[in-house]
Amino acid sequence: MKASQFFISTLKEAPADAEVVSHQLMTRAGLIKKLGAGIYNYMPMGLRVIRKVEAIVREEMNRAGAIEMSMPVIQPAELWQETGRFEAMGPEMLRIKDRHGRDFVIQPTSEEVITDVMRQDIRSYKQLPKNLYQIQTKFRDERRPRFGLMRGREFIMKDAYSFDRDQAAAKVSYQNMAQAYRRIFDRFGLTYRAVAADSGAIGGDLSEEFQVIAATGEDAIVYCPSSDYAANMEKAEALAPAGPRQPASQAMAKTPTPGKATCAEVAELLGIALDTTVKSLVLATDQTNEAGEVIKTQVWLLLLRGDHSMNEVKVGKVPGLASFRFASLTEIDEHFGCEPGYLGPLDLKKPVKLVVDREVAVMADWICGANEADFHITGVNWGRDLPEPDLIADIRNVVAGDASPDGKGVLAIERGIEVGHVFYLGTKYSQAMNATFLGENGKPQFMEMGCYGIGITRLPAAAIEQNHDERGIIWPDAIAPFTVVLCPISPDRFPDVQAAADKLYKELLAAGVDVILDDRNERPGAMFADWELIGVPHRVTIGDRGLKEGQLEYQHRRDTAASKIDAAGALDFLKGKLAL
Repeated sequence: MKASQFFISTLKEAPADAEVVSHQLMTRAGLIKKLGAGIYNYMPMGLRVIRKVEAIVREEMNRAGAIEMSMPVIQPAELWQETGRFEAMGPEMLRIKDRHGRDFVIQPTSEEVITDVMRQDIRSYKQLPKNLYQIQTKFRDERRPRFGLMRGREFIMKDAYSFDRDQAAAKVSYQNMAQAYRRIFDRFGLTYRAVAADSGAIGGDLSEEFQVIAATGEDAIVYCPSSDYAANMEKAEALAPAGPRQPASQAMAKTPTPGKATCAEVAELLGIALDTTVKSLVLATDQTNEAGEVIKTQVWLLLLRGDHSMNEVKVGKVPGLASFRFASLTEIDEHFGCEPGYLGPLDLKKPVKLVVDREVAVMADWICGANEADFHITGVNWGRDLPEPDLIADIRNVVAGDASPDGKGVLAIERGIEVGHVFYLGTKYSQAMNATFLGENGKPQFMEMGCYGIGITRLPAAAIEQNHDERGIIWPDAIAPFTVVLCPISPDRFPDVQAAADKLYKELLAAGVDVILDDRNERPGAMFADWELIGVPHRVTIGDRGLKEGQLEYQHRRDTAASKIDAAGALDFLKGKLAL
């Protein structure tokens, strides 16, 4: 490709609404152009990156035995109504009507459609297993689209779905996909972690997220530097403290804490460690009748150490708390007789259900609210001042330094961007849509399913968040829009420069190298700035003075300066750099 024939549209400044580096650089480098909120044109430079991502995904999916198909972007609402997701998806799913008033959706994902396909064609266990995938446009009506392609409304995703005869076979399919994903992300050339993830309401433990490591990532990734343990924050287990609880050494006392409503403020006022305080969180669950009317409300009190934070996913797994909400101020006053900030488990006006974090269950001489404004209780102990807790659970987020659940060290935390997810579904959709086959026993059985997604258009943004500097993007070779750029200096004035550039360009093309020749006759500074912003990893500069000495200049995008290379051996040099 020659630059004069291509579409290069770089900007010196990023738009004002570009908050993160990837959005800023993708816009400035001319990879994307905004059309509407969360909706972007993929410009020629950006589309080349997307197509390379797709090619790697497609090759590895095919290698793993998956079969490509394509499902419609517009889908009939009836399928979604079968599973209950037409309403359950909420406003994130865009619903439309055709001219006849029939309901349709713009697909955010395709579990319903693929299950419908399979229930029509799969009759016998002999036809299983099957794994079908597509690379297709999706739409999710994000409340607040932001960060460019990181959280857009329209995006391209690879979604795959496996179908098996039983759980054992489904787990084999799951592991096949998990290994395929590792090959895919290895080929992208990005630093990533595969982390255990929460499986949500479906249950089970077969769920992994693939996270590209980046300081700007939205997700917290928990891992053990001395073992293979890794999980997202929702999944990471906080182990119960080792050893027995220490005996009480303080008398319980009501202590004035005027105006100090947080654990941190109380600890500072009393000159004590924050980890001796206990915070009280008040939740509620509602029991409803068939009409959806609340007929009974249960108030819950959760106790966590003052320096810890509640993990909502873990809390939702506590028996009885699956559909919790935070209690209203009225409900809090009815049960505690006090405003938030001074709440505790002692001297309640009305009983509540108590859930105690593992850490709090072994604390002694701890501090909590007195259920009276401007007062806390110090020296609280289980067994003496309160009954031993009935319900103890892991309900907190882990922190760096906690013991690793595998017993092989302590935990560390870093940030990541989720770009892939593999997930065992079980029979959630096959049961809802009556997708059965005849088993070996001749009886109908529900298909066991798995689903596997990769954010095709999110991945380039994640790659940029991980790989950039003050000059622009730094692409890994595998997904760069061009792998090599040739930059001739003043070719209009020096025929030897033009000839050398054309010769090397043709040689690289013949060798299968994805090369672009910048024949725009730009000033060197402007030309270099463009390619550093765009992020092409390998640059060769061809100048008259160097040619007279038999030399060209080579610079990798990560290098701080160019190095001299032999002009006659430039092709072999580049093939070595590209491992061709």
